[in-house]
Parts: sequence; C-alpha cells; structure tokens
Amino acid sequence: MASVAELTRYIAPIVERAGFVLEEITITPAGKRRLLTVFVDGEDRNLSLDEVTSVSKQISEVVDVLPELGDKPFTLEVTSPGVDRPLTLDRHWRKNVGRLVKIVTLDGQSLNGRIKSFNEVEVVISLPKSEVLLRRENIKRAIIEIEFNRKEKDGAK
Repeated sequence: MASVAELTRYIAPIVERAGFVLEEITITPAGKRRLLTVFVDGEDRNLSLDEVTSVSKQISEVVDVLPELGDKPFTLEVTSPGVDRPLTLDRHWRKNVGRLVKIVTLDGQSLNGRIKSFNEVEVVISLPKSEVLLRRENIKRAIIEIEFNRKEKDGAK
C-alpha cells in the first residue's frame, strides 16, 4: 500500500495544475476496501462542485493505474474541506474575512464574531459592540459558523 507521501507525489501536481491547493490526503480502512480521501481547496476562495468534479476525474485517471496502491480495492473521494475544518493557515483566514467564526481560546474562552482582519500573529474579530484582538498562538480552535439568509453589508462576503 502506498503511503500518503507517495500519493502526494502523484496527486499534488494534478491539483496544482488545476489551480488548486492540496489540503490533505487520508487513507482509511473501510471493511475489505480502503477509502482514499483527497481534500482540495482554493487559495483565495471556496471551490465549486464542478471544479471538484473536474479535478476528481484527473486524479482518478492517475491513481486507478498506480501499482503502489496494490491489489486491495479502494474508493477515491475528492472533496473540499467542509466548514467544520478548523482555520489554521493564512489562506483559511484570508478567504473567510467577513464571515462569522466561533473561536475557542487556549484558556477556554469562547466567542463568536466576524473576522475583520488577520496577519501572521493576530486576528481581529468584530463583535456586536466591540472588536477583539486575539493572538493566533492563543487560539485553540476556530470554525466558520454557517449563516442562513445573511444580509450582505459592510463589505462582508
């Protein structure tokens, strides 16, 4: 069975040629099969279903013939990171400026607000009546909150 590092060597160039970012590859046993999950993302935006489908076909053409995957059958799943994936990298924060986020700090404090700005060191969160400056090193977890029927204002996405 191929390792994640070996698969990355084959899959990363396909994803990059498509103009996307390879977020992660996982291999999970699933009964008599394996589930090969490839997470792809956009540098500055979320991908459409058509874009994920297109890159999925390209990846499938390559991995279907890889001898490194051995004889055991596998299922390929190509997907984009869901909103439940934590914001950890600059590009995660950048493409979500203006969105509602739930943050849990290392000391257990929890707050919900809009991402106003960020840099390598800090994040500014807009609350209803104030703003909070948080050091990124003090954030334990940051997850985008889903909003339905949100009114667009203040330049937010």
